[in-house]
Amino acid sequence: MNKKKSRYKSDFYVERVLESDRLILSRAITVIESTHPEDESLASEILNKIMPYTGKSRRIGLTGSPGVGKSTFIESFGKEAISSGNKLAVLTIDPSSLQSKGSILGDKTRMNDLSKDDRVFIRPSAAGQNLGGVSAKTREAMLLCEAAGFNIIIIETVGVGQSETLVKGMVDFFLLLMLPGGGDELQGIKRGIMELADMILITKADGDNMEKAKRTKQDYKNALSVLKSKNSTLPPVMTCSAIDGHNIREAWEKIILFLQAKETSGFLKQNRIQQNLDWMHEIIRSKIKDSFYSNPSIKNLLPQIEADILNEKTDATYAANYLLTHFWNSHTKK
Repeated sequence: MNKKKSRYKSDFYVERVLESDRLILSRAITVIESTHPEDESLASEILNKIMPYTGKSRRIGLTGSPGVGKSTFIESFGKEAISSGNKLAVLTIDPSSLQSKGSILGDKTRMNDLSKDDRVFIRPSAAGQNLGGVSAKTREAMLLCEAAGFNIIIIETVGVGQSETLVKGMVDFFLLLMLPGGGDELQGIKRGIMELADMILITKADGDNMEKAKRTKQDYKNALSVLKSKNSTLPPVMTCSAIDGHNIREAWEKIILFLQAKETSGFLKQNRIQQNLDWMHEIIRSKIKDSFYSNPSIKNLLPQIEADILNEKTDATYAANYLLTHFWNSHTKK
């Protein structure tokens, strides 16, 4: 007879997380990522109890297209952060297969030196079907890391996508990495992602790439001067190399100066308050969506409605309203 697997109580998790127990921190993140009903209840208790101990970190979002060298950059950039006396948490989000639901989860192996350092905690998570290159529980994982005493949090996303505003909405500084190139590459980058960035770094600026990186830097500076309004401040554009350390320290220092200025002005605090409000609405939308698709009435109706749309027998707007009416009616009858 199989015995039911025992679960730690929320107080145990909270106590050990506050003691910076990395193993229990990792397990606590697993709990909040779980969709098991008992884990969801436990996760809610843990998060509620650790909230007074959060908010004391500097949160940095980092994105860039595949091949730009995000993990290599974080390895070099992270060393700069901890050499300044910080404790660093890196939350890496990997693409997941929609078919297998699997994930590469290879970033930790590419940050070999950081992963061995006691001052660093690296946690890979699968993006699943979430937009914006973030896991459904990235924000909650970040809060747990803050409670554990990590005062620099880096969130590395899958790549440049349509919903990077989700990342911008949970960090204090948004860093965009780009490859040397310009021209076609510059034309292909979406306007939105450039407008979100607080800094753009042209990576791999070493060896034969140096001149190309310099030209690309100027291309992006020119593009930003067109995109930005007259009253907005243009983000710095720099070249860097994680291989030889070119401009890594300079980038770190600029980010810290930026954050210090935002803290002094009070903007950082107000921005986080707005982020919390926005996140509440995001959670509500997510919960309603989950409730809709898990509703027995909807599960029964959906296959036929989808087939009717595919066979051009019904309109998408009519079908959506039809399903929503059934959904609300099923709740009203309860």
